[in-house]
Amino acid sequence: MALIVGLGNPGVEYKGTRHNVGFELIDVLSEKLTITLQPGNGLFFLGEGTFKSKSVTLLKPTTFMNKSGVAVSKALAQTGCSVSDCIICYDDIHLEAGKIRIKPGGSAGGHNGLGDIIERVKTRDIARLRIGIGNDFPRGRQSDYVLSPFTSSQRKLVDESLEVASDAILAFLRGGIDLAMNHFN
Repeated sequence: MALIVGLGNPGVEYKGTRHNVGFELIDVLSEKLTITLQPGNGLFFLGEGTFKSKSVTLLKPTTFMNKSGVAVSKALAQTGCSVSDCIICYDDIHLEAGKIRIKPGGSAGGHNGLGDIIERVKTRDIARLRIGIGNDFPRGRQSDYVLSPFTSSQRKLVDESLEVASDAILAFLRGGIDLAMNHFN
């Protein structure tokens, strides 16, 4: 079984913002895998299906970004999925808009959502797919930047990167993190 988690903030006011590209990736995967997400346990939206005979669960936490670990730890317990079969998908200001990177683990790199997940599941060894959102903001304005929509030129790049990212997730499902990294990094 695999658990694919897309991070973002709940609420219509955050739809289309840079911080919600993880949610957008789950939407792309939901369409490709014909998996419908439903409310689950009050902490997340969840959808289950299969890909190449492998059970797949897609997840969008309904906690705010900095409390993502609460939802992810609950989902891991509920689904019985192990951390080694989970991948976290989220925005990254350290990558240009349109770029993606996959890693098997490491630090949170300053991302509060991933940091909370690492703290709650008690390991840094959790796969992640980082989606670049760029970092064109004045000093001290990071929060405003990540909570604002993409420019039209960034939006085009990010839409293309979400297609690539969805293919990377399918590679992860087919052959694990190494296959995904070898083909998409």
